[in-house]
Amino acid sequence: MEQKIQELTQITKKLRYNIVKMIAKANSGHPGGSLSAIDIVATLYYEIMNQDATNPKMLNRDRFILSKGHACPAVYATLASLNYFSENELWNLRQVGALLQGHPTIDIPGIEANTGSLGQGFSASVGIALGCRLDKYDNNVFTLLGDGECQEGQVWEAAMAAHHYKLDNLIAIVDRNKLQIDGCTEDVMCLGDVKAKFDAFGWNTFEIDGHDYKAIIETVETAKALKNGKPTAIVANTIKGKGVSFMENNVGFHGKAPNTEELEQALNELSN
Repeated sequence: MEQKIQELTQITKKLRYNIVKMIAKANSGHPGGSLSAIDIVATLYYEIMNQDATNPKMLNRDRFILSKGHACPAVYATLASLNYFSENELWNLRQVGALLQGHPTIDIPGIEANTGSLGQGFSASVGIALGCRLDKYDNNVFTLLGDGECQEGQVWEAAMAAHHYKLDNLIAIVDRNKLQIDGCTEDVMCLGDVKAKFDAFGWNTFEIDGHDYKAIIETVETAKALKNGKPTAIVANTIKGKGVSFMENNVGFHGKAPNTEELEQALNELSN
């Protein structure tokens, strides 16, 4: 486990570097939520999910759906590092006609669903999990939600449906960084105890440090083994902008690209 943690630490440092660099190059994007989510995303792809970049449509593959679609730089950086497509594509982020747009689209290798309208990716995940079960695939469906996204009523309709259909192949992870575009989530629309809410909807529930690789691995593996007719929700407490000092817990970097001086400082921090 210690070796895995060391490897993931180095991997995510490079991925954070590329996230900041691609957003700066585009002069557009969402660094805060991408940086808070990257430890979760990278751990899923590198240590947990059954995926193959040489065969991205493998039928029994695990599925990952980024419901908080604006954090797609985290997924793009990860997919490029695993050779789903060339890293050069990262530097054309959000450009007209480029492969990588501001929200995920299914024409990108490794992307399972178009997402961006908050709440809809979670609903798609429920449908995908149900479809995989009907097709008798031995796999899991993972979806990553934002905590601000959990203010959407559609999220709780999906949570109710997942419990109703006993989707124990569905694992939802909430990136609980406590900030959204308009400020603190608890000031915009108080979420309270997110874990308790999923528990009330009949889910298996866990709460972890979303930057603790060991906790992510062990909790997800526990969730995969829970075949008790209930979906699983993992509330991952994170730091918005994690890894770049002036972006951490700074709501201003929810959807703002760093300028030239900020980029230099960020890349210097992520190079050390």
